[in-house]
Amino acid sequence: MRPDLRDTEGWWFYWYFRVRGAEGRTIEVVFGGERDPIGARGPAVSLDGGESWHWLDAACCEERTFSYAVPPNASEVRFCFSMPYSQANLERFLARLGERDDLVLETLCETRKGRKVELLHFGALGEDAAHRVLLTCRHHACEMMANYAAEGIVEEVLLDDEAGAWRRGRVAFLLVPFVDKDGVEDGDQGKNRRPRDHNRDYAGESIHPSTAALRRYIPEWSRGRLHVSLDMHCPWISREVVYFPGLESEKHSRALAEFSRILEEVQTSPLGFSAADNLPFGQGWNTAANYAAGKSCARWCSELPENWLAASLEIPYAE
Repeated sequence: MRPDLRDTEGWWFYWYFRVRGAEGRTIEVVFGGERDPIGARGPAVSLDGGESWHWLDAACCEERTFSYAVPPNASEVRFCFSMPYSQANLERFLARLGERDDLVLETLCETRKGRKVELLHFGALGEDAAHRVLLTCRHHACEMMANYAAEGIVEEVLLDDEAGAWRRGRVAFLLVPFVDKDGVEDGDQGKNRRPRDHNRDYAGESIHPSTAALRRYIPEWSRGRLHVSLDMHCPWISREVVYFPGLESEKHSRALAEFSRILEEVQTSPLGFSAADNLPFGQGWNTAANYAAGKSCARWCSELPENWLAASLEIPYAE
C-alpha cells in the first residue's frame, strides 16, 4: 500500500482503505516507500462500515508495516491513518442534538461536484449578538480529528447551564464543518493540493468555490462583531499535542498569549493543553516561507479590523 498523492505537492501520510473476504485470517499490510505513514497509535480500525472506530495500537506495528487478525464474522474491515469524519458523521451528530431554537443548518455554496458546503449557526442566532465566533474545519480534507473537537465545542456552547445560557444570549457561533467538502467526501488527503491548497486560497482571487464564498460571506455575517476566529487543523504525523501556531501579527500574538494563558488555567480535557507547546511565528515550520504559496484562512481573518483573536488550532490525529 501507499498514500495516494495524485494531486499533492510533495509527500503526505494520509490513507484509508477497506479489506473484504479476509474473515478469520491474519493479514499484514506493508507500505512502500522510505517514509512510515503509520501514526503514533497505529491504524484506526472499523468493523461496522465506518460508523465506529478504535485504535489498533502501535504494538501491532513495525516500521511501515502492521498486522491484524480479522474476526471470523467480519466480512469487511476498514483501516485508516486516523478516525474519519464525513457528512454522514455530521448528520448523525445533528440528529443526536435534535431540533433546537439555538441551532440552524444552512448552505454556504455548492462545490464543483454539486455538494453542499454547510454552515452551522449555534448560540445566539439574532442579529444583535454582542460577539461572533467563527470556526472552520477541513481546509485540508484529511484532518478529520478537528471535526470531533468542533462537535465538543458545539455541545459545550449548547449546555443547559448558567455559562451556556450566557453564551446563547450573547455569542453567535458559526461552524464551517467542511471547507474542502469534495475532498472530504471523495477521500482525498488534500494537504498541499495542486494547483492551490484550500488554506492558501485567501489571497488574490480564490480558485475554490468554498473559500471564495467564505470571503464574501464572513464580512457580511460578522456585522463588525467577529471577535474570535479559529481555523481547526491536525498537525504533522509526529506532533501529539494540542497547540496554536502563532501569526506574525503583534496584535493577534498578544491576544493568543492571553487566551492560551486562560485556557491553560481552566481546561479540564484529558488531552491537556500547555501554552508552552504553542509554535510562535518564525519557529519550526511556522515561517513566512511556509505561506509563500498564498494566504491562510487565519491570516485573512486577522485582517478583519474587528477581530480580536485569529488563530489556527492543531488537534492531534492520534487522540
